[in-house]
Amino acid sequence: MSSTSNTTTISTVGPPSRRNTELAMLAFAVIIPVLAYANVGLALSDELPSGLLSYGLGLGFMAGVGHLVVRKFAPYADPLLLPLATLLNGLGLVLIWRLDQSRRLAQRAEAAGGEFTVAAPRQLMYSAMGIALFVAVLLLLKDHRKLQRYTYISMFVSLVLLLLPLVPGLGMNVFGARIWISVAGFSIQPAEFAKIVIAVFFAGYLMVKRDALALASRRFMGMYLPRGRDLFPILTVWAISILILVFETDLGTSLLFFGMFVVMLYVATERTSWIVFGLLMSAAGAVTVSTFEPHVEQRVNAWLDPFAAFENGTTDQIAQALMAFGSGGTVGTGLGQGNSDLIGFAANSDFILATVGEELGLGGTMAILLIYALIVERGARTALAARDPFGKMLAIGLSAAFAIQVFVVAGGVMGLIPLTGMTMPFMAYGGSSVIANWALIAVLIRISDTARRPAPAPAPSPDAEMTQVVRP
Repeated sequence: MSSTSNTTTISTVGPPSRRNTELAMLAFAVIIPVLAYANVGLALSDELPSGLLSYGLGLGFMAGVGHLVVRKFAPYADPLLLPLATLLNGLGLVLIWRLDQSRRLAQRAEAAGGEFTVAAPRQLMYSAMGIALFVAVLLLLKDHRKLQRYTYISMFVSLVLLLLPLVPGLGMNVFGARIWISVAGFSIQPAEFAKIVIAVFFAGYLMVKRDALALASRRFMGMYLPRGRDLFPILTVWAISILILVFETDLGTSLLFFGMFVVMLYVATERTSWIVFGLLMSAAGAVTVSTFEPHVEQRVNAWLDPFAAFENGTTDQIAQALMAFGSGGTVGTGLGQGNSDLIGFAANSDFILATVGEELGLGGTMAILLIYALIVERGARTALAARDPFGKMLAIGLSAAFAIQVFVVAGGVMGLIPLTGMTMPFMAYGGSSVIANWALIAVLIRISDTARRPAPAPAPSPDAEMTQVVRP
């Protein structure tokens, strides 16, 4: 009789890190804006812009730093989030620089007694600060689950951030909206950072309360209605959003926070009735406030009849934006060859998408919106892959906030909904927006790294070794 001992070992093979894929995508994300920058220069002056090399090196350096940090500290993260954000940021810098060259905007600023500010260098500095915060989040946040400890602290911090614009001497009233604060000569929009902090609170709260909120009292018209006692959370968030709308006249932030909470509540409970309640409450609140708040009423009237501005002398920005989209057609007039600067002072911020619509046309606009949709899709995929409930809720909350902000801004510029005053993530001029959204991408990358990281191999046990006796 002879015997042969066969030992079976169990090994855990994780998914590939996909960092080389990310690096290849980053190369395209840098090359495309550099080519667009050259295109604008050739269209405006028939020569390459003098800052082409420095712009390409600067954007490439920021992308390279981000990639090296992700490769080292989040090797299993989603490979598309960083390239997509870099591409949007780079194209935004090109469009802002293109509007900086507008003589019409400079003449308007001088006629108004002000000084025309060149925005592209500042936006490049803000982008570098955003990458720095992106790196800091990945270095300091080793495990996103630690954020769950600060659920109620994050609620307090988010409320403080939202109330800062109301503090006398600190808040600023800009064109009827109190959404800014002035610190050391810089204008900061606290709501951009509050959306990340409040997502942490919503994720921690709903993870604990989701079982109670999922209970239904009765069925009505095919929907399970929530119990009366469970309406308190959504009524509280709705009341806070209405207070923001009333005292800060900030329709965008109000829609963003309430919409994010409703989406997260639906994901946590899987009850369609919460979506219906959320839509009805947001519509009722917006209609009620617009009847007595002049700033909100003015924006609603401009939305209902944008071309009336040419008759009554009010702002014609929405009308100019609609005409920019119309003149762009399918393929656009070409970079640097449009007239979207007729929009005026907010052409490089709130209305940056109108420049895309005119100079890149319907095709370019759809491509930009598709890039935004891909970021949302990767965030949703990260939520599905997350192993812990808190990570799932946080990822879907941040993705929903990003998606709602894009919808609110694009819808306002295109005339689908009233203009809100928010800015297009990564593309529009504004330091608060680009810095906060780079932090949002960093949190999603951390969650995706944890979700895709191979599980540790189980400890060896006696059953792992099996001996088979082979008889002749």
